[in-house]
Amino acid sequence: MKAWSQAIALAEKTPADRNRYVDFLRAVSITLVIVGHWLISTAYYSESGFEPGHMLGIQPWTQWLTWLFQVMPVFFFVGGYANGVSLESARRKQLGYGAWLYARLVRLLSPLLLLLLAWTILAIVLRVLGVSREVIQLASQASLIPIWFLAIYIMIVVVAPLTYRLWQRFGRFSTIAFASLAMITDMIFFLLDIRWPGWANYFWVWLAVHQLGYAWRDNRIGKPWQLLAAGVLGLATLAALILNGPYPLAMVGSPDGELSNTLPPKITLLFLGIAQFGILLAIETPVRKWLAKSKVWAATILVNSMIMTVYLWHMTIMIILVGLLFLAGGFGLGLEPGSAAWWWSRPLWLAVLFALLLPVAAALAPLERRKGPQTIPQTPLMLAGAALACLGLALLALFGVGGGPFKGADVASLTLVLVGAFLAGLIGLPEKRRQA
Repeated sequence: MKAWSQAIALAEKTPADRNRYVDFLRAVSITLVIVGHWLISTAYYSESGFEPGHMLGIQPWTQWLTWLFQVMPVFFFVGGYANGVSLESARRKQLGYGAWLYARLVRLLSPLLLLLLAWTILAIVLRVLGVSREVIQLASQASLIPIWFLAIYIMIVVVAPLTYRLWQRFGRFSTIAFASLAMITDMIFFLLDIRWPGWANYFWVWLAVHQLGYAWRDNRIGKPWQLLAAGVLGLATLAALILNGPYPLAMVGSPDGELSNTLPPKITLLFLGIAQFGILLAIETPVRKWLAKSKVWAATILVNSMIMTVYLWHMTIMIILVGLLFLAGGFGLGLEPGSAAWWWSRPLWLAVLFALLLPVAAALAPLERRKGPQTIPQTPLMLAGAALACLGLALLALFGVGGGPFKGADVASLTLVLVGAFLAGLIGLPEKRRQA
């Protein structure tokens, strides 16, 4: 296979000082996210019709498994490490903020635009075929849920030079400051029952976790036993918050329908991130030795070469498959979710989905390596574009296509993304552009 041969070739050229564990954690985490989403989203076809469902609600004991499958904190501290490396590289090359930001936006937003275009076309076709708005909204919302991560991560990237300077000047106190803001926000949320400030924790929680990546980059994380102790302490604090506090058990979704650890984020995710950071970095040295093996490292490179694509498209692939099976009379959807037969069938279900996803990812992955034009827009335009695009992405992730607080909210959200991408220099740029 050509992709594997290329991965082998890249593996042989990897510099000796590269931290392969960063790429490995990113690859493993995305795999866990995909498997987790495919397992908790249930579809049942019975005599009474099609019944979508959520495994966390059907079998509440599975909520404990979300402590394993909720790996977004890993993405953010891995992102902190990667952003620290890229900022230092830009500084050595004497690249300005605009050039650095543009390269990041191209990498993050380019693969996304095709997904949004595909769902726009699919929604129009489904409406022409007579599919109800409610069904389209439900399917698109499930498919576009993964884009919430990009909506917040892009804004974290926008302010990364500032947060990196805060880390360099104040060290761990910068992390403590963001964590403290997250805790204060939760206190307002629960003790004063004022809910709207809780949305600020999309910044405070994830900024605190992102700062951990800078600590890792600068090797200011302590010895393995200290990391393990910090991880255990984070896990114990998380358990105490859930067992003795107001926080729900599940680390993803809203199975109780009223309260969620993720919408908006709570400090439970921060302590889960501390637990993951401590435990995973405590075993960094032996895993890095294992990653020195050429085939293991080549496999890691291969996954990372299409990582954004598989993340963005994995739910859409599942929704399309479920739709086709429904049209085929519910073939393969007749097992009651949560039953023994249903669980035994999950390995086959996952294998089929991966078999469908990987060719799509291989075909679309080149978008992740798009470099964009040689010239870039003015920095203020990029900042405005990133903000507009992220707002549109957040609304689409929250409401899907056909949903929203007002008629045409989906069109407005998509317009925000497209205008943002235009201002950021990713689509439809005029010939004359000023260098940032």
